[in-house]
Amino acid sequence: MRIIAATKNAGKIKEIESIFGELGVDVVSQQDEGFDVDIEETGDTFEKNALIKARAVSLLTDDIVLADDSGLCIDALDGRPGIYSARYAGENASDTAKIRKILTEMEHCANRSARFVTAVAVILPDGRELTSSGEVKGEILREPEGENGFGYDPIFYCTELGKTFAQAAEEEKNAVSHRGRALRAMYDKLKPVLSSYKED
Repeated sequence: MRIIAATKNAGKIKEIESIFGELGVDVVSQQDEGFDVDIEETGDTFEKNALIKARAVSLLTDDIVLADDSGLCIDALDGRPGIYSARYAGENASDTAKIRKILTEMEHCANRSARFVTAVAVILPDGRELTSSGEVKGEILREPEGENGFGYDPIFYCTELGKTFAQAAEEEKNAVSHRGRALRAMYDKLKPVLSSYKED
């Protein structure tokens, strides 16, 4: 069996493969399948946006489809950037521009608490929909630290790791990350479902 991941991000594909490897499924990206769909994320939650992406790709295939939506939620900014994390500083803004906008908005904020959130949606060939979520808590630093990762990683200090996501090795980050937790929760939901497919 195969899972089509509704993403063009090679890093996400690698992470999905590492977690779902024991399920005996092949994970391929929508790009590998030639599904160049432009999906407008109109949902007002991470879960709704993940479902929108998964449903759009599921119309093009009979395989299992998986999609995720992630973002950074900052308490002092009333949960922003949230579902707008990727485009918070404008369409096609650089990671540097996104970080600069957050740090500027938080310049006088004493409360630096934040969390990364991921929602994962899976659509099965029979039309059933499964969802899961994961989060990791931390704080927003006043200056970027670290060279790894992407997005807001250099300013997100992960309390569990005692360093920013950008200072962590890939394996360290994946062990506690919001996406990793959401994918592992989905693994637990998918395992019995896939077993029933194999029996049929």
